[in-house]
Amino acid sequence: MGKATGFIEISREQPKERDPKTRVSDWGGYQERLDDEALKRQGARCMSCSIPFCHMGLEFNNTTSGCPIHNLIPEWNDLVYKGKWKEALERLMLTNNFPEFTGRVCPAPCEGACTVSMNDDAVAIKNIERAIIDKGFEMGYIQPRIPKERTGKKIAIIGSGPSGLASADQLNQAGHSVDVYEKSNRAGGLLTYGIPNMKLEKDVVARRIKLLEDEGITFVLNTEIGKDIQPETLKRDYDSVIVATGAQHARDLPIKGRDLNGIHLAMDYLTDQTKALLDDKPTTLTAKEKDVIVIGGGDTAADCVATALRQGAKSVRQFAINPVPPKFRQPMNEWPSYPFIFKNEYAHHEAKAIFNQDIREYLIETHAFIDDGEGNVQALFTRQLEEKVTDQGNQYERVENGDDVWPAQLIIVAIGFVGAEMPLLDRFGIKTENGRISAKYGQFRTNIEGVFASGDARRGPSLIVWAINEGREVAKEVDEYLMGKSYLPSVREKQAI
Repeated sequence: MGKATGFIEISREQPKERDPKTRVSDWGGYQERLDDEALKRQGARCMSCSIPFCHMGLEFNNTTSGCPIHNLIPEWNDLVYKGKWKEALERLMLTNNFPEFTGRVCPAPCEGACTVSMNDDAVAIKNIERAIIDKGFEMGYIQPRIPKERTGKKIAIIGSGPSGLASADQLNQAGHSVDVYEKSNRAGGLLTYGIPNMKLEKDVVARRIKLLEDEGITFVLNTEIGKDIQPETLKRDYDSVIVATGAQHARDLPIKGRDLNGIHLAMDYLTDQTKALLDDKPTTLTAKEKDVIVIGGGDTAADCVATALRQGAKSVRQFAINPVPPKFRQPMNEWPSYPFIFKNEYAHHEAKAIFNQDIREYLIETHAFIDDGEGNVQALFTRQLEEKVTDQGNQYERVENGDDVWPAQLIIVAIGFVGAEMPLLDRFGIKTENGRISAKYGQFRTNIEGVFASGDARRGPSLIVWAINEGREVAKEVDEYLMGKSYLPSVREKQAI
């Protein structure tokens, strides 16, 4: 597994990034790939640890530790180190349907669980993964895999995000006929419209969709189940149905002034911009020459910051209600759990380059949106908080004289999601609990015969690798349901989550 002393002799190298001031003028990818020799060196850092936690995929301390799809990370690191790219690709594709997606947008819990990270920077697993699959396409190693035989069984999948695509890929390879229904005009779900192009290039998504079509999967676009086609029709015309609609019900901020013009949910904002880019049309939600505030501290909030910068915002601020993350792991965040530490995302590097300061504010409580007198938002009223340690745990109190007013003509609410959208599920008659479809992990069966569920719609808002995990697992269950047994691989032993 790599060079025996590689992790001692070789330092972690980061891929080069385009100049922040230059890249905000376009929507191209911000990161470049390491050259082959550098990637070999990075592969050499993978040590022969007796237990490779990087690919174990466990729930640990309420976080994901290691890779939920059990990528054979040490194996393909070693193959890259030896220059055996095709063999590395073969090992990677055994467990991951879409490395080009995870290699770009996954938060890499594998690196948090890397044994090297106990005392040094983790092995550059994510960058190596991306390089393997990109080289696979460039070298022509990736070709359509046409099933030799068809079973005669038909499956409908609702939703074309990572979970729906993974289940479609698996079931198609098992010989079933698969139709994927997508309400948008392009397949990919949030891969297409929820993640901006500079972070996940849309030609990368389109390339995979085209490959799946060439392999026999049918995508039915601009079709909303429950509106254009009724659930009863799907249950009648298909042998099984998988609901993989994601958790798109966004968490809102119902405070004073929420109904003012100029306040938008993050997914509406990002989707509008990506559609405008792909359709070569002007965006309707623009930050141009506006003071912009993004409320939320996660990856989606950072994507909104990066989008506002490219639209030509006058100023951009990002508010988080939580305190500044620590620079190093804390006692309750021990290895191999995912490290919750301070990070600068690509958007923050860009904002710092443009405004010459960190645009983030922490421990900020958003209290009210302020009207300009004509129904438009003109400012945001906030209150500063402070964290106090008590016997009952950490508590947050308002700081005296900590009130403030921030000018803003565009405010983006990016504070996460609460669960699946209910109208479709209600129309199906599918039982839910706390905004999620009631279906046990490992079984994925809803209360409706022949109807299964996977991904964020079942699990709740989570990582792309968990979506792929569930897509692969539900495919095995559906295959067994239809055929009596299944030869599809299982990511992990069945267990209730």
